[in-house]
Amino acid sequence: MTVTVMTYLIVCPLVFLAGLIDAIGGGGGLISLPAYFLAGLPAHLAVGTNKISSSMGTSVATWRLCRSGYASWKLAIPSVIFAIIGSSIGARISLLIDESVLLYIMVAILPVVAFVVFNRKLFGDGEESAAITVKTYVVASLAAFIIGGYDGFYGPGTGTFLIIAFTVLAGMNIKSANAQTKIINLTTGLTSLVVFLLNGQVLVGLGLAAGACNMVGGYIGAGLMLKNGARIVRPTVVIVLILLVIKVVSPLFGF
Repeated sequence: MTVTVMTYLIVCPLVFLAGLIDAIGGGGGLISLPAYFLAGLPAHLAVGTNKISSSMGTSVATWRLCRSGYASWKLAIPSVIFAIIGSSIGARISLLIDESVLLYIMVAILPVVAFVVFNRKLFGDGEESAAITVKTYVVASLAAFIIGGYDGFYGPGTGTFLIIAFTVLAGMNIKSANAQTKIINLTTGLTSLVVFLLNGQVLVGLGLAAGACNMVGGYIGAGLMLKNGARIVRPTVVIVLILLVIKVVSPLFGF
């Protein structure tokens, strides 16, 4: 495929915005992946190139959040292991199951997710996270495996779902949950990137340029999240969920 200046002008600004959104509440892939399609990339090439740019942006957001002391490395180690396993299995299953099956599942899940986000008692931003216990390790590992599998299978909204799992089920505050989420997101992104690189489905030059924009967006977004917590995460997650609804429902009606 021929990459032109117009390709960069379409992709780079949108991928910057994706990095900003993803660092705050997840779901950046809902913006970045369509940007590559809009620029005319074929499906596999778009997904593969998106992996390199999104991983670069996620790495910056991960570094900034971890540097601020919100990540637990003891909790991250089993999460990363289960995320790798889950995403690998999910990618393989995606080759066997029709995507329409997942679309119907998502239609059922999204109203529940929306309820959780709007419920301030569940989706809050307390000053301290709950103490890390055996339950926390179990919840984190299961979330990394299941949602990591979803990321390998389908993908959109992975970060958002992880944030919800860590806040509601593991009792973490928004900032700690976001830090753990970014570690898992980076893991699944790099795992997928290796697969696409080995299969020649990445435009490295375009991916690196877009990745630089994504890194700037991720750095700014992480700063906004650290400063404003749930006040900025909650509305961002709601926006992501609305985009997810549109993405999920439209194919069911032939759009």
